[in-house]
Amino acid sequence: MTLHSLPIFVRLNGRAVILVGDGEAAAAKRRLLERAGAVILAEHERAPAQDSLDPRLAIVVDDEAAVARLKARGILVNAVDRPELCDFTLPAIVDRNPVLVAIGTGGASAGLAAALRQRLEGLLPVNLGRLADALYAARSAWRARYPDATPRRRAIASALAPGGALDLLADFAAGEALPPGRELSDARERRVERMILASPDPDDLTLRQARLLANADRVTHGDDVPAAILDRARADADRLACAVPTAALPGLTVDVRMA
Repeated sequence: MTLHSLPIFVRLNGRAVILVGDGEAAAAKRRLLERAGAVILAEHERAPAQDSLDPRLAIVVDDEAAVARLKARGILVNAVDRPELCDFTLPAIVDRNPVLVAIGTGGASAGLAAALRQRLEGLLPVNLGRLADALYAARSAWRARYPDATPRRRAIASALAPGGALDLLADFAAGEALPPGRELSDARERRVERMILASPDPDDLTLRQARLLANADRVTHGDDVPAAILDRARADADRLACAVPTAALPGLTVDVRMA
């Protein structure tokens, strides 16, 4: 399955971004750029002397000619409400600093992205950023405890899973112990699970099947399993086309078959 866009997070603090246009839409984009720390320029304005980087991004409101001029300069452009002219789009954002959840529809529907953001705002705990900071602080300790990356990843995944020691949807109290103070276990059973797919459509995966794919270390599959299904597995999970699963493989191995 081909991605229509590659989602990335760009650090704009101190970097120049061109903003063209007036009115409410331009004001909203200005506020967003200011939150990101960008140096906001008009189309023909030069960057401050202390800014060594020329602008590489621009946001344009209601000015198709400016879009063409900026693209001719090699600048990537977001044309507000004109997805067919956009080199990049701006997502709806759920902010749990340092956790950012970005929701994009490729310009298809800003309303849909906003509705998804509102749902996620109610789902994600307000202290999720505290958990992220604790996970970052625990990196050295966990690397010392789990020198090999595979058991380390399994321990962290198990802790963050529903009902785990660090269930990411839990509302941790301000004084509650988080890593590295909280001990984790990597004792997850190593096994092979067989999945029989009801259809080639990834939307027909059960919640359990989607969870198995997301956590598998290796995915063995028949040649008839579509790429859209395999794309639901972790990007770094091994994929092996074969007829019979091998029980000796380490970690969680998923054997995927079509019905």
